[in-house]
Amino acid sequence: MQPTSDDLAMQLHSGISAFETKSFATASKILFSLAEDGNPEAQYRMAIMAQNGLGMVSNELLAYKYMRAAAEAGLPMAQHGLGFMYLQGECVEQNSRKAIHWFTQAAAQGMSGSMATLGMIYKQGMGVEPDPEAARRWYQQAGFGEEELG
Repeated sequence: MQPTSDDLAMQLHSGISAFETKSFATASKILFSLAEDGNPEAQYRMAIMAQNGLGMVSNELLAYKYMRAAAEAGLPMAQHGLGFMYLQGECVEQNSRKAIHWFTQAAAQGMSGSMATLGMIYKQGMGVEPDPEAARRWYQQAGFGEEELG
């Protein structure tokens, strides 16, 4: 018998609740099949657990697989997370161009943390030529006031 959409929603809710209460072993057991079936919310949380060895052995390949899948599905938190993977060279080879792409995708969906990170990238010239004007625009979009921009 196939699970209903209500069953899957309850399973996702239970898995996210376990994740949020730091019951990572339980969360990974519940969310794994949902992640494998393509649920972006489950994939994002599985990526975090795999990357950090929470409730499972750390697995960079699995972390990248799930983070990228959730990002490609349009989940802004995963787009932000994938941006950081590329920016820091965690779970994947460092690539500023790809980091900027994913931070921009997340920023377009209102992720202020991605906007602030883009400001920092352009201010410090992380993999790009420093661009104070682009940095200022991103910081302002993120909600920083003039006194915080320096």
